[in-house]
Amino acid sequence: MTSTPPPADRIGIFSFAHYHANFWAEVFAQRGLLSGIWDDDEARGREAAARFSVAYFSDPEALCQLSTAVAICSETARHPDLLERAVAHGLSVLIEKPLAVSVAQGERMLRAVQGRRGVFMQSFPKRLDPVSHWLKDIVDTRSLGRLSLVRIRHGHHYGLTESFRDRWYVQPALAGGGALLDEGVHGADLLAWLFGMPDNVSAVVSHAALGLPVEDLGIATFGFPSGLIAELTASFCFAAADTSIELYGSAGTALVSGVDLASRDISHENFVRICRRNPDQADGPAPVWETVPITPRFKLGQFHQQSAIAFADSLSHGTPVPVTLEEGLRALRMVAAAYASANEGRRLPIPH
Repeated sequence: MTSTPPPADRIGIFSFAHYHANFWAEVFAQRGLLSGIWDDDEARGREAAARFSVAYFSDPEALCQLSTAVAICSETARHPDLLERAVAHGLSVLIEKPLAVSVAQGERMLRAVQGRRGVFMQSFPKRLDPVSHWLKDIVDTRSLGRLSLVRIRHGHHYGLTESFRDRWYVQPALAGGGALLDEGVHGADLLAWLFGMPDNVSAVVSHAALGLPVEDLGIATFGFPSGLIAELTASFCFAAADTSIELYGSAGTALVSGVDLASRDISHENFVRICRRNPDQADGPAPVWETVPITPRFKLGQFHQQSAIAFADSLSHGTPVPVTLEEGLRALRMVAAAYASANEGRRLPIPH
């Protein structure tokens, strides 16, 4: 007696509102997994379906019935409804960052998947960059001694273009926030992954550069139980930049560049540097910078595709996803607390 093989994975895409859907569709189409595209903007959906040679669906229910999973790339405010629709059909879900526009929405989404079978993944491609894993290793092994300060700058220059200022990314009802949420959430996740959740935050935001309903600049300073201070800066208006991750410890310093849009195209070498100092030998030789032979995925290309690759691999091999929805909510809590701090003008605790 032979058993019936399990059905092949078929992944539909809910919305091309977020540009990253193009990268995900590229991966799924190349693997023969793309089952179709639904978009509430019919023209946008039909154009994408034609490019990837799949059917456009005007009814998301019809796409669900032909799929085993969906990838959600809609406006952030629509994430909960689309996730709940997919889960009601027993589908696995890959979801664009940030998880939701509010902690309450994020908690609603976690309740929707609780106890459900399937693969549920938050997209944070920074986690899949070899540079991030190198940072994780030097933190875990205490290669820099006791860390006292971490600085992460993450952003882009698209706010300086007129077309970006007309898009949904800068509409509070659809995006939930500005640079601190859309870009800063990458850094928040990296901080929580490397060091665990911070205890408190003090933040400021500014609308001065663009005068939009959402902030074009946000700066959040997080305090951790160890005494570590981490500064996170996010902006839509970085015309040019280089170093974007800095770790300062008692035994050395590590610097990383080329890992955000503001630096990717103008940083060309020495992406990862480390300088070591023996604190017990103050009179020893002067420390020097060493280049670590790692090229960031962001420079190599196929950066945003990595989330789709990891999701497809988890579906086919049953391996754990690299980033869970719970971790997506964790980063969202950090950003939400930063907004609350900026609004109240004082340092606030962060609920865990």
